[in-house]
Amino acid sequence: PADAAKIREDGGSERATMPVPDLTAEYDIRDLLPAILDHAPFDEYKREFGQTLVCGFGRIGTAAVGIVANQRKRSKPASGPIQYGGVIYVDAADKAARFVMDCNQSRIPIVFLQDVNGFMVGRDSEQAGIIKAGAKLVNAIANSIVPKITVILGGSFGAGNYALCGKAFDPRFLFAWPTAKYAVMGGGQAADTLLEIQVLALKRAGHEPDADELEELRQKVKKSYDEQTDVRYAAARLWVDRIIAPEETRSALLMALAVATRYDDGRPFRTGVLQV
Repeated sequence: PADAAKIREDGGSERATMPVPDLTAEYDIRDLLPAILDHAPFDEYKREFGQTLVCGFGRIGTAAVGIVANQRKRSKPASGPIQYGGVIYVDAADKAARFVMDCNQSRIPIVFLQDVNGFMVGRDSEQAGIIKAGAKLVNAIANSIVPKITVILGGSFGAGNYALCGKAFDPRFLFAWPTAKYAVMGGGQAADTLLEIQVLALKRAGHEPDADELEELRQKVKKSYDEQTDVRYAAARLWVDRIIAPEETRSALLMALAVATRYDDGRPFRTGVLQV
């Protein structure tokens, strides 16, 4: 493991200012990395493959770390249709699974930067093997023996939360920006689903709601759901360890790495049987 005594703020030139992106629009996650990593270059892993996840090696306070981050820009692979940012596709899941395993083989801590909508769905994605690829990624993370630290920047929805080391996968530390949203799905989508359930219950009771009543119900459900997806709701229930301002991201990671890398129990890295 990294020597905790050597994990410190580097004494080089002034750090880059953390750019705070508009999380409702496309942005390039690589623009955020200079404010988190040391001045040494970010060594990106398979840049042109699985572009909706950015993986690579860097240093934080002289400690080597692996970075797994959601790319929010749309990308065009060498073959196939355009891929939407924030979505985990088959190639991205394959790449990240291999990268996580490489980090474990080299005993390098992993930092996950989440702004994820979930896995790609649909017939084409299923035929391409999204379930198999996603299972490999989940397997690799679940069996990791290196310290894992997660930072939720924006959305953390659905199975994407698990696949990028959410609370259930026991990261040593889980931080969140104030802009984070923590839920099974987005507020609008959830409101429509929950509204449908409530409408069916009303119809079974013999009541047919009119358009105004439906809209009132929808807004009530959405308001309740939005309150529960607010990161403060999650923090109050200890689902995240700390809410941090974007400019505190590097200092929080420095502290977390100094603590998390103090002890290595020497367990071998085993994933069990991976689907191939």
